[in-house]
Amino acid sequence: MKLPDSLNRRLRAPKLTRTRIFLALAVAVFADGLQLLLGPLGWVFGDQAIDCVAMVLTSWAIGFHILLLPTFVIELVPVLEDLPTWTACTIAVIALRRREQRNSTVASGNKPQL
Repeated sequence: MKLPDSLNRRLRAPKLTRTRIFLALAVAVFADGLQLLLGPLGWVFGDQAIDCVAMVLTSWAIGFHILLLPTFVIELVPVLEDLPTWTACTIAVIALRRREQRNSTVASGNKPQL
């Protein structure tokens, strides 16, 4: 197997299920809530650790998407980290993935599923 095929297979977004969606949203809401509780200054590197864990777990649950990168960078700005950026980004990625999966099932002639 060539390297691009192997890399493409590993980075392919998993099929969205209710469990994966719930897990991704739970991680995002928990990360945003925890950062809100820590306050605008947070702990030293505590907010960054939360962001790293949120990025990895969200990518694992619903697959990596390019929208996760700007969210990760925005979370490094001290005041902007209190906004619910992980939750908003996760909802956006889920919506995009669902539309992508719906279009691929319609194009292949299969009945769309949730």
